[in-house]
Amino acid sequence: MASFFTTKDPLDQIITEALPDKRVEKTKHIITGWTNIVIEVKTNDGSFFFRFPRNPFWSKMIEKDAAVCNFVDGKTSFYTPQMRLCYDAKKRPFSVHEKIEGYTLGDRIYHLSHTAMTGVAYDIAKFIKELSGIDLRNAPSKVKYPLSKFLKELDYKHYKNHIDKDHEFIKETETKNLVHGDLNLGNILLDENDKVIGVIDFCFAGTGNPNMDVARIVSRPAPKEFEEAFLSQFNDIDEINRMKTAWHHIDNGYAEHIRTNFPEINLNQL
Repeated sequence: MASFFTTKDPLDQIITEALPDKRVEKTKHIITGWTNIVIEVKTNDGSFFFRFPRNPFWSKMIEKDAAVCNFVDGKTSFYTPQMRLCYDAKKRPFSVHEKIEGYTLGDRIYHLSHTAMTGVAYDIAKFIKELSGIDLRNAPSKVKYPLSKFLKELDYKHYKNHIDKDHEFIKETETKNLVHGDLNLGNILLDENDKVIGVIDFCFAGTGNPNMDVARIVSRPAPKEFEEAFLSQFNDIDEINRMKTAWHHIDNGYAEHIRTNFPEINLNQL
């Protein structure tokens, strides 16, 4: 029996059953979802995001996503989703969380004023430092899943050409801090005043080197002014740049998998 979902599944029915006390008014597929089928659902009582894993690997990881989100909730200065992990009649996992009203940094990054850009850079650095400082002694085992292990498993299950030198470097520099793992511009949310209000999508999260989160932010295109303001708050720039290269290789490998298997997904964010 399959442990994952496809667009041929009765997703609208599953969504309705997961929200028994609400009336679904509108659904919208988010075409940039790489790892999950992402659907925004508007109801008579607010909006929600549903994530349906695309393969068995992401089914396992969405359980980790929920565990990390719920562990991190309230432990930083920023909103992180309170994730509800659900299972359909076939015991396939999917997640639901309330929508945060705001804009992704990816959508706003080229429209920010100098003051706003500097403030955003400061807030992201603050989030990374707060997240990496969380005490993990009582954390669930899924929260402690090493980022190096996750990335190597991602590679060997999805890539044609393995990036073993990157894996060796990531493992060698790994620490026991909590990291987001996929802190790209699309997972950082701003309010109408261009202030950072929250961070979403902890599917990659686990233990690792906080500089991996720093490098992830600058691994995709952004204004030079933003990158300079952000990196000025960190040391170990050589290590960050090496990690940035690793993220490029990781993105390229998974993008090849997406283009081959899910051509309907929009890869413009690269």
